[in-house]
Amino acid sequence: MERTGLVNALSFDIEDWFHMVEVDAVSDPEEWPSLPTIVERHTDWIVETVTAAKVRATFFVLGWIAERHPAMVRRIAEAGHELATHSHWHRKVYELDPESFREDMRRSIDAIESASGAKVRGFRAPSFSITPGTEWAFDVLHDLGLSYDASLFPTARGHGGYPCPLEAHPFTAAPSGRPMPELPMSVMSIGGKRVAFSGGGYMRLFPEWLIRRGFEQLHRAGRPVVVYLHPRDFAPECPRVPMPLKRRFKCYVGLGSAQRKLRMLLDRYRFDTCAAVLGLERQADAA
Repeated sequence: MERTGLVNALSFDIEDWFHMVEVDAVSDPEEWPSLPTIVERHTDWIVETVTAAKVRATFFVLGWIAERHPAMVRRIAEAGHELATHSHWHRKVYELDPESFREDMRRSIDAIESASGAKVRGFRAPSFSITPGTEWAFDVLHDLGLSYDASLFPTARGHGGYPCPLEAHPFTAAPSGRPMPELPMSVMSIGGKRVAFSGGGYMRLFPEWLIRRGFEQLHRAGRPVVVYLHPRDFAPECPRVPMPLKRRFKCYVGLGSAQRKLRMLLDRYRFDTCAAVLGLERQADAA
């Protein structure tokens, strides 16, 4: 099948299974090193799969992961993909103050750049947790030399939600007023409501026909789709720990379908990195 349509943004948030938010059984970072890990095995599968499809993607890596798996991060860079940051400790932005966020981000950027030898230009907040009242985070991103953000979720959700345009746009609401290119998460309209369909648990839950309908709807509006997935989305063997029933459903639904759905997307649609979709690679080349 020939790939058609707009160039979409393919991205992966590189964290381990125990970086699930608001799960008490895995909430203590002191215990993380003793837990079984799945991140390297499934990240390597992701890299091999998208590289074989001749597609580039953006890998938003936790600094905590980069410190412990530097060879894996280096393999991502050597395969030609973009490295970006997903923070260091996977803490929600709205639970931090500007200085603790700055220190977290500085450590993550240093770890990823040291492991990969590549410049980090982009950020995605854990759980899309830049919300109204945390616009100061964009000034921290500017101060640390980042070039774009992919943290805004333009509809209500459990851990985030920010009222913003649905398409890529310059974010100008930071206290300093400095504009930052923003690539918000994609949503489709179902019954007049904004619904995410192209990432994480949403993509694991929804059938392929509905995911394709979302792509078609956004493409008709001239908007590329942002896809985001995690290594644990491809891990039916992901360890189980105690958690509320609703949270368990969100964490484990559809784990056996994600590989098939990713391959369907790679066969059907065109993809590139977040920076490329934002036009930042062309700007860098011109400079």
